[in-house]
Amino acid sequence: MGGKDFSIENTAFNASSVITCRFKQKIKTSGYVAKDGKAHCISPLLYETGFIPFDVSADDGLMFPYSGTWLSVHHNKVSDAEKCTLVNETKWQYYGTPNTDGNLTLTWTQQTLATTHVNIEVWGYQETGDSYSENWLAEWKYLYTLSKEIPNTGKFSFIPVPAKGNYSMWDFGILRIAPSSYSNGQSNIPSIWSSEHALAWHLGKDFRNDPNAWATAKCIEWDRKEEKLPNFIEEIADCPCTLAQARADTGRFHTDYGCDIEKGSVCTYHPGAVHCVRAIQASRQFGAGQQCCYDSAGAQILTRDSIGGSTPDRGHDWGSPPFLQPPRIPGFSHWLYDVISFYYCCLWSDNCHFYMKRRPSSDCKTYRPPHAASAFGDPHFFTFDGLNFTFKGQGEYTLVESDLTSLRVQGRTEQARLPNGSGAQVTGLSAVAMRENNSDVIEVRYAQDLTLEVLLNQKIISFSEQSWMDLKGLFLHSTPDQNITVMFSSGSGVEIRGSGGFLTVTVLLPEKFMNHTQGLFGVMNGHTEDEYTFKNKTTLSAHASPQELFEFGANWAVENGTSLFTYDTEFLLNNFFYGEKHNASFLPVFFPYEDPADPLVKEMVLVCGSDPFCRFDVLTTRSLQVGSSTRLAHQSHKLRVENLKPVISCGWLDHPANGRKNGTKYLLGSTISFICDQGYELTGPKERICQVTGTWSGDTPSCVLQTDINQVILLGCVFGIVGLGVLARLTVLCRKERHKGNQKLVSEVPVGSEQETMKFQRSF
Repeated sequence: MGGKDFSIENTAFNASSVITCRFKQKIKTSGYVAKDGKAHCISPLLYETGFIPFDVSADDGLMFPYSGTWLSVHHNKVSDAEKCTLVNETKWQYYGTPNTDGNLTLTWTQQTLATTHVNIEVWGYQETGDSYSENWLAEWKYLYTLSKEIPNTGKFSFIPVPAKGNYSMWDFGILRIAPSSYSNGQSNIPSIWSSEHALAWHLGKDFRNDPNAWATAKCIEWDRKEEKLPNFIEEIADCPCTLAQARADTGRFHTDYGCDIEKGSVCTYHPGAVHCVRAIQASRQFGAGQQCCYDSAGAQILTRDSIGGSTPDRGHDWGSPPFLQPPRIPGFSHWLYDVISFYYCCLWSDNCHFYMKRRPSSDCKTYRPPHAASAFGDPHFFTFDGLNFTFKGQGEYTLVESDLTSLRVQGRTEQARLPNGSGAQVTGLSAVAMRENNSDVIEVRYAQDLTLEVLLNQKIISFSEQSWMDLKGLFLHSTPDQNITVMFSSGSGVEIRGSGGFLTVTVLLPEKFMNHTQGLFGVMNGHTEDEYTFKNKTTLSAHASPQELFEFGANWAVENGTSLFTYDTEFLLNNFFYGEKHNASFLPVFFPYEDPADPLVKEMVLVCGSDPFCRFDVLTTRSLQVGSSTRLAHQSHKLRVENLKPVISCGWLDHPANGRKNGTKYLLGSTISFICDQGYELTGPKERICQVTGTWSGDTPSCVLQTDINQVILLGCVFGIVGLGVLARLTVLCRKERHKGNQKLVSEVPVGSEQETMKFQRSF
């Protein structure tokens, strides 16, 4: 949103320097020189995320000799200290609806703005022009100043009044706090922004007098506009079938911050859900987003069953390259097409059926989970097709590469150390580097202090301010405990974790990579007989000896010309750049001896149990910590593979008209039963079962109106008495049967020909 005052650390200017900052070669903001001689820039309002190039001039824009990059981030990922807070935000967004009135309060960190007095402004967002055309443009527009020249105390309270004139037409926007020394609405000045929100508190009297009617009209208007827009639902990918799949498929799906099981499952917009995920990549043509929500049993929740179901998005919440134009504006396109409309239809009125009609959940009928490969410990490899082996070469090797997207993931191994500091006869992963097509290059490596370093295009980057970065051709995420996830635009994902002094790497590849991989992680095709394929396409047996597998691993050493690694220390230059990519003189131990008299063995059994990789690593490194880390990594890989097993789904099943269904689970073995409303009778199966073929058993049931059988039989008897020709061959037996004081007419009607039966039915 702009307004961030930041200093440039490695420069010094004199007080007479006139600082101009230029972003993307065209957006200029005024800077200044602080008392310490450092230049300061003010970031501009941008409609994109990622690293933005900027230049600095000290002569009022004549020359720009200094350059750098500015990381523009999604507004929801800005720290709380850098934005103002809407106290009780729900009250702001429902203000004017029944039982919601009184004071509203805004707070901020006063030290963020170096001024004694501030203005509080209201800004609105709109997108103008023809949808999905070149003249479709995004605009943040200054509307009016809510309060002028108030003391910068960090708090402001007020009683809202309806906005004047056309301002009340803006129902989605944001607040800005800026120094009073600047003019109203001035662009690219030091400022603090609130979160974006529904501007219920400033809407006109027509909203306050009857919020439901106002919102209903807006909902219907939105529905009519949606009718004219392209159907984006057809091009978005299906959801994972289970919560376990959704959390394991980290190359294609990421936690939805609005419903996160790790943060207490506060799912405001999805009652009944415990966790939601969003597709990381926007759809190719329309820039749309996918959302998938799950209940406490791990089953998908669909909007056709529950208002808490997941809803896809016309505008992906995180935006999508090339940004700048709707509906690809990060966050705000999503708000305009998918969130404020939810307020119209579902939150401010009772018209949610309109919204759910336009935003139905995708089920998982066509979802295919990715395949996972891992390397951990010192080091043990699990291929995409499930084969495992141990390769302890020293050097830099291709873990996987693919001709499909020019994906390359490379691993560097270094000699492990014994507790006494001497070298062990094994190695472990110390760095992993990766790239896909012309994306940025990401490298994750152990620093000397055994913390993880992340390098972007050979430069170390920090996650101190941001845990999520939108980069060229990929997304990068870091957790507080330094688990690094790289998500490429193809849907492939790479996870790196540091543990026990070695890296653990997991690569996730979608099904489209089948028969398009090679390297230490093998040929991904569902078969294990060609897993050990050399560069020249010759293969080893799946039962090859450890010595033979050592030769296989050595064959996948990288060359300097294709290396993605950074060689920025004397050690790395000497050992990996100028030295051999595979150290042929380093021969590891293939079969460590387990001596019963060794005191470490008893402790090893307690730590490792029967895990062969844990036992191997304890014996070769003499470290129980290394063994424990290996065991945990092995268990984690097995659990992920289990969670990613394909699941059969029969797809959503509707209830019959004038009836209802019991059950909302649609996976293999699930049973859905049907009941008709009073006055209707079920025809067809009472229940349907999801079969291994991915189809439901039986035919579609229906509920038909019950006919008063007494009337049918009575009329039949009458027709028999008058001797209608239509019933000439019908034998009608009528008898009276007394039952509890009532007369009951029972009919047994042997029918003649099918033709006469049809005539009988038509006569009624």
